[in-house]
Amino acid sequence: MKCVVLLWALIAAPMAFAEEIKPGILRTPEARFAGLEEYPFAPNYMQIEDLRIHYLDEGPADGEVILLIHGEPTWSYLFRKMIPVFVDAGYRVVAPDLPGFGKSDKYDDEAAYSYVMQVGFMRQLVANLDLRNVTFFGQDWGGLIGLRVVAAEPDRYARVVVSNTGLPSASGLQGWIGYPLFRLAVWWEGPMTMEELRSNVTFPRWVAYSYHVDDLPIGELMDFMGGESNLRAAYEAPFPEQRYKAAAQIMPYLVPSQLRENEAVWESVYEQWDKPFLVAFTDSDPVTAGGEQTFLDRVPTARNVTIRGAGHFVQEDAGPELAELIVDFMQDRELPAETLIR
Repeated sequence: MKCVVLLWALIAAPMAFAEEIKPGILRTPEARFAGLEEYPFAPNYMQIEDLRIHYLDEGPADGEVILLIHGEPTWSYLFRKMIPVFVDAGYRVVAPDLPGFGKSDKYDDEAAYSYVMQVGFMRQLVANLDLRNVTFFGQDWGGLIGLRVVAAEPDRYARVVVSNTGLPSASGLQGWIGYPLFRLAVWWEGPMTMEELRSNVTFPRWVAYSYHVDDLPIGELMDFMGGESNLRAAYEAPFPEQRYKAAAQIMPYLVPSQLRENEAVWESVYEQWDKPFLVAFTDSDPVTAGGEQTFLDRVPTARNVTIRGAGHFVQEDAGPELAELIVDFMQDRELPAETLIR
């Protein structure tokens, strides 16, 4: 009898945290998110194609909209320090979880994810909510995806803010061979340990690590890049096991996968941009260091503020300060050349 009970316990144990909605689509059980500190926000869900997408919708329904799109391997929890500042200022905040992240459904196959797919889901969410007069903010993959979303329907947007992100592009021969060469460089870097990555953090090495590692250690990565060790559980919550991490593992590898398409967006939209555009990079990000210059060179209206003392995940290191800076920008107040973390 004891053997039967033990066998059933072993079979049932994975079921306590694995929830397969249909073949190949996973949904993180809500219990995984119970008790998260500083995340009191009500969940909202929208069905887009075959995935249920989660998003936050905080503040007055008739308020001017701020759209926040996260990067990887994070989720809308990343904005918890910023949302109260925006709501207190009278704004409506919409912060979705990308497919494969947070409370949104997740494909368990890396091949199901692409740059274009992520843009398509976010475009559909914005269209379904009929967001207009929007201020967009994006960091990391949130910028890569969000800038394409903005470019698809620029009339919906009043202004743009970016931090520690980019819109990688190339034309001509480089546009054709850039991504294959990048994949070759990742292959050349090969597998590495977290200790090896920490010793020399570059973007290709980060991609190589995330691509080759068997089970991406989300919490450890956020300890390393986010700086607060007490946040590990919150960032591990969406991923009960390795199958849930397909998006987190493959997305870095896809960063330069739209070089020619992004170049077309630069030329047709952002080099012609006549609305406010704020560039607010940090001074301590090894992944995107120097990337602000492309925006300053190519966007006619771009203004620059440097956030000093913050790393890659500026929302963690300087969330309230960044939010206050964005509010000042939206309200046409004078901006400093740089902002220091208190």
